[in-house]
Amino acid sequence: MAARQLLLLRRRAAAARWWRGYSSAGAAEYLHRSIVPTMHYQKSLPRLPVPKLEDTIRRYLNAQKPLLNDDQFRKTEELAHHFQKGIGRELHEQLVAQDNQNKHTSYITGPWFDMYLKAREPVVLNFNAFMSFNPDPKSEYNDQLIRATNMTVSAVRFMKTFRAGYLEPEVFHLNPEKSDTQIFKKIIRFVPSSLSWFGAYMVNAYPLDMSQYFRLFNSTRLPKLNRDELYTDEKAKHLLVLRNGNFYVFDVIDRDGNMLKPSEIQAHLKYILIDNSPAPAFPLGYLSSENRDTWALLRKNLLDNGNEEALQKVDSAVFCLSLDDFPIKDFVHLSHTMLHGDGANRWYDKSFNLIITKDGTAGINFEHSWGDGVAVLRFQNEVFKDSTKAPAISPQSQPASVDSSRAVQKLDFKLNDALKAGITKAKQKFDASVEALSLNMIQFHEGGKDLLKQKKVSPDAVAQLAFQMAFLRQYNQTVATYESCSTAAFKHGRTETIRPASMHTKKCSEAFVRELSKHSTEELQKLIVECSKYHGHLTKEAAMGQGFDRHLFGLRYLALSKDIALPDFYQDQAYARLNHNIISTSTLLSPAVQLGGFGPVVSDGFGVGYQVHNDWIGCNVSSYPTRNGKEFLQCIYKSLEDIFNVLKGKKMSS
Repeated sequence: MAARQLLLLRRRAAAARWWRGYSSAGAAEYLHRSIVPTMHYQKSLPRLPVPKLEDTIRRYLNAQKPLLNDDQFRKTEELAHHFQKGIGRELHEQLVAQDNQNKHTSYITGPWFDMYLKAREPVVLNFNAFMSFNPDPKSEYNDQLIRATNMTVSAVRFMKTFRAGYLEPEVFHLNPEKSDTQIFKKIIRFVPSSLSWFGAYMVNAYPLDMSQYFRLFNSTRLPKLNRDELYTDEKAKHLLVLRNGNFYVFDVIDRDGNMLKPSEIQAHLKYILIDNSPAPAFPLGYLSSENRDTWALLRKNLLDNGNEEALQKVDSAVFCLSLDDFPIKDFVHLSHTMLHGDGANRWYDKSFNLIITKDGTAGINFEHSWGDGVAVLRFQNEVFKDSTKAPAISPQSQPASVDSSRAVQKLDFKLNDALKAGITKAKQKFDASVEALSLNMIQFHEGGKDLLKQKKVSPDAVAQLAFQMAFLRQYNQTVATYESCSTAAFKHGRTETIRPASMHTKKCSEAFVRELSKHSTEELQKLIVECSKYHGHLTKEAAMGQGFDRHLFGLRYLALSKDIALPDFYQDQAYARLNHNIISTSTLLSPAVQLGGFGPVVSDGFGVGYQVHNDWIGCNVSSYPTRNGKEFLQCIYKSLEDIFNVLKGKKMSS
């Protein structure tokens, strides 16, 4: 039962801490002072298991079944069993041996970093995702300068709290009455860190991996030929601010390691906001949207052309604050702004861009190679809570009387003709990509989590079933579908894939879309319940490191790294099709987040960000011209309507 509930960590863990009282201890510099050190559990976290090969093959074939006809499946099954008995067994044994020799990490860490860092496609639209903040509940605090100041202060507080070891460890509490208490914390802090995880486990609490957190700050992805590098310089004290395509830096930490006074930060940001420098003719930001090899060569040119110091300032900055000069019109405009923006006022390689528009709407666009949603969501939750419940400045606050013209440095880049041509070309490519992207959304208000739990079905399973049903209605087929699941319960865990398209969802979707009149309401309810149970089983397996995708990825990576000829199993068209994720999905729910989204992972796919709230469901879909996102959302709406009507016991007619 505990394992089943643990799967909820990817939605609830980062949000769980939300409602705890704000601690004023060291409020000027720190968010709070946890009595349990931040990394107390890290040493004793359990290791990500390498699944048994036979389990992986069985799970793989179960995921293939709904996508293939009988002949195709027989061929794929034959290749899979041949792989399992032969080269797959050898590779698996080598992977296990390698894993046993590297107990400080997980078997997926190296291959996963490589997968991201070797990818040559632009990071924007292909990898970077966004999460937008809810507005500040006090409307007068949604002024751009006030919000930018408060969020910058809260972000620096988060950084300082984390680095001092005062940030509360990320723990998923199944029994908070026992484990999320001062008494438990006072006891567990004296348990050696090599044993502390077991102490938490005894009271049904599951500490999560926090190894990614240090990359939140002073970090960037550097473009290099063939494989990028992650770079971090924790000594740097300055913030990077982008406005109107211009780059500015100023220190937010003084020489003693203390944070600048909020009124001084406010003064410097105000100085930047009223600076009337024209937009650069060749905005450097576009270069971070380029193909990675193209960008690597252009970066070398930049360095050779006397821009080393300026680039160092960009790369080492605490983070990138992007101030946009326009208000947000609607949710679609919000999604476009946070997912890609105009290309000039972003630096997509930074760990994250904190984006704040003219009307104080805020969001985060984050680079994905260094980490996953769990770390970013914790940061977002803490920044939102701190900036709204303990804001550093108010609408009545006056900026400090300081000489911002001396403190703020505007970065100038020396550009030769080749660099100007490179920026022009990057802008053309960026504009064409953005032009091709459609973003659409719906809100379904006829029910949500409360009703689904009352009917004893999983809210996530129902959302995923609606996507399957919608695609069948629109395109008359079942296709490869990806749902991300965190494996942060393990040391250096990243993510595992849930495969929501199953024989259960296929059977249920066909009943609703093609044979509605043939089934009674009770039969349809039973089909939904079966889908929910199976999806719950898949989710539990994935959260416990028992999916099949990462294991097969690791085996393939091992074969390629040892120059072993790629096994026939991996050359099967069905394997390629399963990994061509036409429906790619991700969900999160948090009091801080308004909505999130990402681009399609394949040119003929949908990128689906969704949230199942207590009484409504939100869905944000990205697509390119080969797919009709608006129609897909209409089909999702219809599917949700049908599912909720059936669960409410209404008689359906075709």
